[in-house]
Amino acid sequence: MSAPVRIAIDAMGGDHGPETILAGVEIARVRHPDAQFVLFGDEPRIKTILARYPALAAASRIVHTDIVVGMDDKPSQALRRGRYRSSMWRSIDAVKQHEADAAVSAGNTGALMAMAKVNLRTMPGIDRPAIAGIWPTLRGESIVLDIGASIGATARSLIEMSIMGSAMARSIFDIESPTVGLLNVGTEEIKGAEEVKEAGRILREEGVADVNYHGFVEGNDIGAGTVDVVVTEGFTGNIALKTAEGTAKQLASYLRAAMGRSLRARIGYLFARDAFNVLREKMDPRRSNGGVFLGLNGIVIKSHGGTDAEGFAYAVDLAYDMVRHHLLQRIEKSIVSRLPATASRGVESAEAEGQS
Repeated sequence: MSAPVRIAIDAMGGDHGPETILAGVEIARVRHPDAQFVLFGDEPRIKTILARYPALAAASRIVHTDIVVGMDDKPSQALRRGRYRSSMWRSIDAVKQHEADAAVSAGNTGALMAMAKVNLRTMPGIDRPAIAGIWPTLRGESIVLDIGASIGATARSLIEMSIMGSAMARSIFDIESPTVGLLNVGTEEIKGAEEVKEAGRILREEGVADVNYHGFVEGNDIGAGTVDVVVTEGFTGNIALKTAEGTAKQLASYLRAAMGRSLRARIGYLFARDAFNVLREKMDPRRSNGGVFLGLNGIVIKSHGGTDAEGFAYAVDLAYDMVRHHLLQRIEKSIVSRLPATASRGVESAEAEGQS
């Protein structure tokens, strides 16, 4: 029998506080009876809420913390105030100290990334981490990274993200050789920023172990599911993510308005209700909630700060799956054989030229 999955929860993170967080953890607990939880935050407040969920209380341990990282705190400010004593830092540190297998927080993204980098450090061979999200597509699901960890990317970091995204796709999609595309303004090799073109050249001409390179992809290819892994820098990736979420909510609003506009429309909805329920479920952004911080010596999941209990439960589900599918070990194995010597020299040369 496999060991239980231990998940550290920043119970004070997010827009709605521990009531929503713990309600989400309870939903996830029902789906994963072998999971155990370490809850970091205001102990009296957490105990009061846990009284509603006796089964969750039995599967949890509370660690009291005095400081809450605010959603508007700057990363540097959060590190000064919240290092060692905040619910966010302590949940990450539980992973470092092997008291938990993964950490989940709905708190401030910048602060969470800063604390995770300082505490867990990046894996050997990885220059900087990335946030990877699971994206619903016409073909099923794809992985998109980076969706907000950092702005800009070198050719080297784009290749690193291709390796990490491929490892994640193999873990959760059970695909032996997932396809990888670099997000660009066109599919032609002459288009795009120099860093993107150089990364594409190396992936195409020299090859990188464990990366099945498809080529450049455009924005419309993300939703179409053209590739299993879409790689881009964090500024572009975050805009794409927020645009997709906003579009999904806009379409849902249009559908609700259209279905109630007339008696005929309401009758038509009754006949097509099952189909609309499937569509609503597919477009529900909560089902894609949770970004994985890739490239660190530990698993950290970032939930949307404004999500509800069901959305937070999906972030906990993701943490559980990452542990059960041995994500860290798969990434480490891929990095061992990551770049041919010629490719490594090519990246370093291109970046040196860009800095000169």
